[in-house]
Amino acid sequence: MSDAETRTRSGPDEMGTLYVVGIGPGLPDTMTAQAREVITSADCVVASNLYQEFLRKDGTLPPEEDFNEDGIVTREDGTEQELVRSSMGQQVELAREAFERVRAGEDVAHVSGGDPNLYGKSDLVFLMAEEEDATDVPIEIVPGVTAALGGAANLGAPLSNDMCTVSLSDKWRGWDEIEEKLRAAAISGFVVVLYNCWRDYERAIDVLREERADDVPVGIFNDAGRGNSGRNADGETHTITTLGEATDHDEEVGGMGTSIVVGTAETDVWENDYRQYLVTPRGGRDVEDF
Repeated sequence: MSDAETRTRSGPDEMGTLYVVGIGPGLPDTMTAQAREVITSADCVVASNLYQEFLRKDGTLPPEEDFNEDGIVTREDGTEQELVRSSMGQQVELAREAFERVRAGEDVAHVSGGDPNLYGKSDLVFLMAEEEDATDVPIEIVPGVTAALGGAANLGAPLSNDMCTVSLSDKWRGWDEIEEKLRAAAISGFVVVLYNCWRDYERAIDVLREERADDVPVGIFNDAGRGNSGRNADGETHTITTLGEATDHDEEVGGMGTSIVVGTAETDVWENDYRQYLVTPRGGRDVEDF
């Protein structure tokens, strides 16, 4: 039994554990030690092709050629690990399969990009557990670095005060609800991080402009923490602009890997000898307060 199993397993001895593992951007330096340990030791790993590629970069997953035609590799200690490809259209079936594997004694690592709790896969696992009467299955969530945090690190310190995230995906809710949340966030003075910006980001910017000045700083970032390994053809990028000019940057809004940070009246563009940064002060604090 690995250290990860000893630390987190909570079910009966004959049961495995279903881990929903956030791998952040996915590259070795941006994944937690816990995430790496759980994936390395799991009996079954469920991951998309892109995440499999990331996880092979430092040996978290063995090389593709080491797996047989059934997706199984035999490790040096004689134990086996099975790799199952994940895709958006298979999530319900994969959850059912994971429950059965755990009941059979397997540890299953279901890989989620970013953090499983931020528009990731953790809620589906619990919904499916309820639907399938799988309350006997031990479930553990392993956190990861979400795009908002990775992008904020690239931009400087834009999230140092109160902030919120809003997904622009209207797959499960209408735009009336999305607009209401955007407007409430803008009025309340939150720094706002927009996810799923390939879905009508211009419409979201227009709503925020109704409640926030056009000169408020904005950061647009792609594939935060992924360098040249992500979906964006130009690799990891970030652009600093203003709310009034945000929709002039269609070329920088590259798809699912794009997020946008909309600052507040307190957010400032700060420069040193090397580059520009976005900084939102915590509020009411001077150097002497530290």
